[in-house]
Amino acid sequence: MKKILFPLILMSLLFYLASCNNSDDAANKQGEIHTMPELKSIFINGDSIHYIDVGKGDPVVFIHGTLGDYRTWQGQTDEFAKNYRIIAYSRRFAKPNKQTVNDSADYTVIPHARDLAEFIKSLHFEQPVHLIGHSYGAFAALLTAKDHPELVRSLTLGEPPVASLLQYVRGGDTVLNNFITNAIMPAAEEFKNNNNEKAVTIFIGGVMGDSMYFSKIPPEGRAIMMDNTLELRGSVFTKDLFPAITCDDLKKIKPPVLLLKGDRSPLFFTAITDELNRCLSNKETATLPNASHGLEYENPAEFNKIVIGFIDKH
Repeated sequence: MKKILFPLILMSLLFYLASCNNSDDAANKQGEIHTMPELKSIFINGDSIHYIDVGKGDPVVFIHGTLGDYRTWQGQTDEFAKNYRIIAYSRRFAKPNKQTVNDSADYTVIPHARDLAEFIKSLHFEQPVHLIGHSYGAFAALLTAKDHPELVRSLTLGEPPVASLLQYVRGGDTVLNNFITNAIMPAAEEFKNNNNEKAVTIFIGGVMGDSMYFSKIPPEGRAIMMDNTLELRGSVFTKDLFPAITCDDLKKIKPPVLLLKGDRSPLFFTAITDELNRCLSNKETATLPNASHGLEYENPAEFNKIVIGFIDKH
């Protein structure tokens, strides 16, 4: 893989949208969202991080992707809270956290993994937690499980963008180049010109394979995305955003892992997920029907059924 691609890789992987269902049924469900639980905050690693904490039982921590925040998991909160203690937090730079973009900020996945580990420790759980991460949030969860296995009881990964694994995939460079050309480069140019909404529209269209996808998302979903462009704007010019993860690194991960992908997800994500499946030892896989990279937003009922079934076993 050519080194010149890595600054663009970082954008492709970071830009994960907090995807929303574009079906009429999903739009109706979005209109029925319950009042969100009380928003709390905790001071870790020099910053205040906001989160919700509902339910009782074994702790389950949700980690959203870029362009999302704690609200990304609205379709999961009530169902999971029936039997578990649910914690959904807004990662660094996500609403309503107060971090700002500056030249010295670290936009790599590493501080997000560090935040996650410290967040878990600071809440003083009596036992390891179930981690459920999506896209960039799944990458942070993966690193946390690798570096702090004592904190993790199980790990659910929804299409983490571990781009370094494409080096093991036949035609991986082509897969990456296509993704960059169709979704990343035109979106990055719009961000450079401060055309935030157009940048998000282009990116989501490239990721979902539908140039009209953003216009079909319910207003609540579009608002969440546009509330959370800060991290993305800070990261598009960051070099070496993602650490290289090898198959040998993945073999060291001990907690049980569920690898979840959509049946309509782009090859960029499915190829990485297949490589994770090859490298991880203690894992199982599931394909979410009627879903692309949006997963928990596009088919929340099936997502909840699959993931709850997995963590119930562990």
